[in-house]
Amino acid sequence: MRFFMTGATGFVGSRIAAKLRDNNYKVNAIVRNPDRADFLRRLGVQVFQGDVTDKDSMRAAMQGCDGVFHVAGWYKIGVRDKSPGYKINVQGTRNVLGLMQELGIRKGVYTSTVAVNSDTHAEAKDESFQFMGEHISEYDRTKAGAHEIALTFIKNGLPLVILMPGLIYGPDGASLSDESLRLYLQGKLPMIPKRSAFCWSHVDDIADAHLLAMQKADPGTTYMITGPCHTLTEAFDMAEQITGLKAPMAVPPALLKITAFFSSLIEWIVPLPPLYSSEALRVQAGVTYLGDNSSARRDLGYHPRPLSKGLKETLLYERSRLNSVDL
Repeated sequence: MRFFMTGATGFVGSRIAAKLRDNNYKVNAIVRNPDRADFLRRLGVQVFQGDVTDKDSMRAAMQGCDGVFHVAGWYKIGVRDKSPGYKINVQGTRNVLGLMQELGIRKGVYTSTVAVNSDTHAEAKDESFQFMGEHISEYDRTKAGAHEIALTFIKNGLPLVILMPGLIYGPDGASLSDESLRLYLQGKLPMIPKRSAFCWSHVDDIADAHLLAMQKADPGTTYMITGPCHTLTEAFDMAEQITGLKAPMAVPPALLKITAFFSSLIEWIVPLPPLYSSEALRVQAGVTYLGDNSSARRDLGYHPRPLSKGLKETLLYERSRLNSVDL
């Protein structure tokens, strides 16, 4: 079998591509810059130059494939230029799924996120929940728009499965949360908000879930593929036990909200690091992004690892990398 992939050079997509090749599946991947795809070629992936924002650029790569993994996404928090969010997440998803429909591909898996539900107020929502309020970040908003596009394609008969990961972490992670872990290891993360909570999804578990969805999920279904739910304070308490480094001070969410207000007044004049932007501070200020993975466990055989196990692997890896750089 041959699969078409977007996002194969990314954190999650590269793991999926590797697992597909480990299972002897053929993979066609589009990349914007083929010079950055040598590792995919070493895996045996066939690399095509293409971009989700250009529908026709994907046609040759998708033609003749048995399935589609649409993993590519814009996930930046706290950056000034947010215009790629709509182009990649919304328009890109419309392009990928529209081409899949035109070419009659028999099954697809789309990577959404629990962030489309915004702050769940300490409740782990299941797949039936529909958020009707205002999203906290541009990432949440544009991924919610893409999610709706995917549901519309499903209603129109596209054989698609939607997956909703939680906070994805792991070695070499590229998100704001991964950067927070690296700052913690360097003693540069002074505080974290109380009450903020996430479902911590290890990148390899997420990659496994994508293969399970392609193999087992019925077209038209949606699954939460979240990991175990923990507050930030719980996560950094575990980190302290693993590394011996003191956990950051836990502060009331109101303090971050006040800081976010003042950041919003100056960030267009004085550039701030993304972690301390008003948007990033709002996302961290006591919010909870929680999802119930019971359906994925039952139907797909999805079994995410405990945070203590995944966090130990991640922190020890990242610390060894930091130490090698220091040398």
